[in-house]
Amino acid sequence: MAKLQTLGQFIVEKQKDFPYAKGEFTRLISDIGIAAKIVHREVNKAGLVNILGEHGTQNTHGEDQKKLDVFANEQFISALRSGGECCIVVSEENDEPIFIESEVSKDAKYIIAIDPLDGSSNIDVNVSVGTIFSVYRRKSVNGRATLEDALQKGTEQLAAGYIVYGSSTMLVYTTGNGVNGFTLDPSIGEFCLSHPELKIPSKGTIYSINEGNYVHFPLGVKKYIKYCQVEDEASSRPYSSRYIGSMVSDLHRNLIKGGIFIYPTTSQAPKGKLRLVYECNPMAFIIEQAGGRASNGSTRILKLDVDSLHQRSAIFIGSAEMVLQAEAMLNEFGY
Repeated sequence: MAKLQTLGQFIVEKQKDFPYAKGEFTRLISDIGIAAKIVHREVNKAGLVNILGEHGTQNTHGEDQKKLDVFANEQFISALRSGGECCIVVSEENDEPIFIESEVSKDAKYIIAIDPLDGSSNIDVNVSVGTIFSVYRRKSVNGRATLEDALQKGTEQLAAGYIVYGSSTMLVYTTGNGVNGFTLDPSIGEFCLSHPELKIPSKGTIYSINEGNYVHFPLGVKKYIKYCQVEDEASSRPYSSRYIGSMVSDLHRNLIKGGIFIYPTTSQAPKGKLRLVYECNPMAFIIEQAGGRASNGSTRILKLDVDSLHQRSAIFIGSAEMVLQAEAMLNEFGY
């Protein structure tokens, strides 16, 4: 029988990946794991308690906040504040960065960018949702951390991960040395290694895009969708269209099975819709570490300059050969 390895044990064993750390990174990921367990509990009993529906407020993007959005945001911020290893939290749900200043965090080295509950519009209908997070090391040496510490390129990420709350709750993360997945065992309350050394197939048969917006897509995207739908036995086409409406859920499936996830620019959202700092960058880091590819159609996501906390970007991400094909069509027909 294979030895059961918990997330905590795995992180301790891998501390050599961070020669400058002295246990802080272990505590940081443990804090995220604790908050994830609390959110898992609430997501799984959401229909039984008064936590479904609208909160009655909007986030910085003008989107109506769900009660679980607000709850998840509070839980992750609280866990990171209590842990003392984080100096800044950048969240989808907050207009400004949250500077954590307390006695326990006065020497904190890390910045966390987070989407506390991705796909929350699905929660009322019992569809999988998730959390996305990214870890950076602060650049400033003395005094209070600054906004510039949070505006780092994706290539500067130390770690990134996501939690998917589905038929099981799973935490997937990378520190730049491959990707590993941990499934929550409710009987012992621990995330246990279940998917070691995850690799995305170089090509797949799934494309994930909201085709309801087809009329608003650039010509290159329309051409790629038609390419996916053409019958061609040699390339296993037509591909299957699978779109959940939660980036975490769609990309988790494609990571396991192979596929491409697309959220392009549109005539209504000329800069794209997904946020670079806490959605595109962490997911791109994970997928690249699993052997995949991520771009905005022309430029590697992780190399994009970060000018603002809530900056938007188009994204083409998934199996490397599929993303390359999409990029070729965008280059030929426009994006």
